[in-house]
Amino acid sequence: MTASPSSELSPHAGDELLTFTLGSEEYGIDILKVQEIRGYDAVTRIVNAPDFIKGVINLRGVIVPIVDMRIKFRLSEPTYDAFTVVIILNVAGRVVGMVVDGVSDVITLGQDQLKAAPEFGATVDTRFVLGLATIDERMIIVVDIERLMTSEDMELVEAAAA
Repeated sequence: MTASPSSELSPHAGDELLTFTLGSEEYGIDILKVQEIRGYDAVTRIVNAPDFIKGVINLRGVIVPIVDMRIKFRLSEPTYDAFTVVIILNVAGRVVGMVVDGVSDVITLGQDQLKAAPEFGATVDTRFVLGLATIDERMIIVVDIERLMTSEDMELVEAAAA
């Protein structure tokens, strides 16, 4: 797959996405941003960090902030079980982990499978949604993980890892 400069901002046919679940919803992110997938382990809490920052882990000498996506997206209370995983991402030159309920699979987008995200007005923040992919009977919310992880509130993640 050849990546064009704009492929980081919008998925194209042939792009591969890692799909994961948060509650009953399925999400997809650019597979090229994924460094590794790990089981959920205990984290070191950071004082005065926002709720969505669970803490940090030491990953082979690199301090990695861990973000709980269920809290970040204001979904129901997170539960941690055998299926809970941490997706380690490399975005904007930094390593960050995100806690999700489970990883589904890797999919390749077809030409007609991605639709633009609907407009909800000012009440719903869709800045981080690239679109909706329909694969068989599944609806996958495609997230711009680079934009999400470099947003203003995520600068707190950088501070937590410092």
